[in-house]
Parts: sequence; C-alpha cells; structure tokens
Amino acid sequence: MLDDISSTPQGFTAEAPRAPSPAPLIDPFQRAISYLRISVTDRCDLRCAYCMSDNMQFLPKRDLLTLEELDRLCGVFIARGVRKLRITGGEPLVRRDIMHLFRRLSRHLDSGALEELTLTTNGTQLTRYADELASLGVRRINVSLDTLDAGKFRAITRRGDLPVVLDGIAAARKAGMKVKINAVALRDVNADEIPDMIAWAHGLGMDMTLIEVMPLGEIEADRTDQFLPLSVARQRLESRYTLTPLSDRTGGPARYVRVEETGGKLGFITPLTHNFCESCNRVRLTCTGQLYLCLGQEDSADLRAVLRASPDDAVLAAAVVEAITRKPKGHDFVIERQRPAAVPRHMSVTGG
Repeated sequence: MLDDISSTPQGFTAEAPRAPSPAPLIDPFQRAISYLRISVTDRCDLRCAYCMSDNMQFLPKRDLLTLEELDRLCGVFIARGVRKLRITGGEPLVRRDIMHLFRRLSRHLDSGALEELTLTTNGTQLTRYADELASLGVRRINVSLDTLDAGKFRAITRRGDLPVVLDGIAAARKAGMKVKINAVALRDVNADEIPDMIAWAHGLGMDMTLIEVMPLGEIEADRTDQFLPLSVARQRLESRYTLTPLSDRTGGPARYVRVEETGGKLGFITPLTHNFCESCNRVRLTCTGQLYLCLGQEDSADLRAVLRASPDDAVLAAAVVEAITRKPKGHDFVIERQRPAAVPRHMSVTGG
C-alpha cells in the first residue's frame, strides 16, 4: 500500500512553515523605499564654505545614537526591504570606532539581505581605513572633492590639505574600491576647472557627478553668490565635450551622460533647476535618530525615542512604517538673496 504523499519520510523532520516576509516600505506615491542614508556624526574635519559655518557648534555625545543603536535601526530597515545603506556624516570616518559599525553591518552583505554597503567621505581618512572597508564588502565610495587646485581646496574647506585627499583616493582605488567624485559646482570658484576635473577623474577610471549648491543651514556666505545652475555648466561643457544622455537610473537624483571623448560617466544633480523627486527611493537617518523623509523638508520621526523606550523591534518597525506614510512627493528648494536657508539644519546634520 502506498504511503500517504503528505507524510514525512522516515529519518526526516517536517520543516516548519516559514513566516511571511514583512511588507516592504511603500510611500503614499507608491515608491518603494529601498535606500537608507545614515549620518553617523555631524562632525567633520573640514569646514566647506557652502556646507557649514566656520564656527559650528557640534552635538554633544549624549545626543548621538550609539553604534549599537545604529546597527539595530539598520537591521529593522533591512528587514523591511532596504537593500542599500550609505554611511554619511559630517565626515563618517571621524566617528570614534566607526569600523565597528561597518563590521556589524557587513553581516547583512554576507547573508544576502543587503545588496550594497557604501559611504560618502571627504577622503581625509581613507589612507587609514580603505583596506579594511574593502575587506568588509564596501565595493564603491563617493568622495566629495570640488577642486584640484591646492590653494582653492584650502579656501573652500578652510583647513584641508589636498594631497591628503588625493592619497586617500589612491588608497581606495588600490584597495579595489570603485571611486566616484562628487563636486559641488561653485560660481566664480571652480566653474572654470570642471572640464579638467572630468578629464582627470575619467582618466583614472572614476565617474564624476556635479551637484548644485543646496540651501541647507545658515552659513556666513550668501548662497546666491555661490550658485551655478548646472544647465549653465552643462552648456559650457558641451563646447568641449560630446555628452550623450544615458538611461541609467539608480532611484537617486542624478541624471547621467557619457562623455564621448573620455569614455567616462558624468552625473548631474539639480535640486534647484530640475526637481528630481519623482523616483525617490530613499530616506535619511540622522546621528540623533531623526528619520527625515525628504532632504528638503522638515517633517521627521523621532526613532531614538522609540528605540530607547522598547527593546521590541516590532515596535520600532511600526514607527518606521508610520513615518513612511508621511513621505512627501518632493522638496521645494529655492535660493533667493535676503532669504533664510530653505531648511535650517545643515547638510552635515542630515547626512550628505
């Protein structure tokens, strides 16, 4: 007589049914949130003139999430479908014991739950950390660099040493990481050297992205004096280069072209001249546990309070889900003379 086909063969244990995976994070405009940017510190060892005040008042340590709390929060997001984490700052590599966090997060790469772990850095600490970052699964990084002129670099950053950053970039490339250069386009500062920076970056096999100045936080300078529309920058570039539009989309703000003469890729991030929000797939977590749903809006959720009030990740996940229901369609950045910054917090607080 044949055994019943539903019976368990001798010597085997019936496998318990798997619990269904949690629903992914979907915002009110049906965008899946798969990308989390985490600021691990508001501190930086530079003071870029478009980013922060020269005499910044940084947060006290007690206000910051611990590395263990950051790890727990990231785990909650990954469980709800986030597939890409970007560690930012301030300058993330100045956070004490920051590699402990990278070591913890790398387990999600090993399990396959996370597709990419990356960071944005100013490059000053890369000679120290590049090899370990690469060994932990960081495959590509963004380096913020606005000029290849040492004098201009010191003026923009108010204290930076360009050779240190260039050595850091070389160390990252040697470690096997793919480097992308992010440059903020600054009128009357670096506009004239953008074509040469593209040639330099592409010559080393690095992509490059140009970014418009964003009105985040009050600084000494008037951003209307710094602002260079990328439509103008692109028009100037086309007198030297052939720019072929690419269909590449990452869910991020950049629109890409191939520079035919160099063979490299160039991105344009245009928060003021062309709103890029229609396909936004990201949210930002600050070093104090505030979840910002849009870089250009003030609405946020206090996840630190929830995290510290309960050890139950389900409670924390519920707070994340509720916050995502309030994600706006887009930002409304405007730069106008004699007008306060569109958002009072500095980029270093939110995470670049």
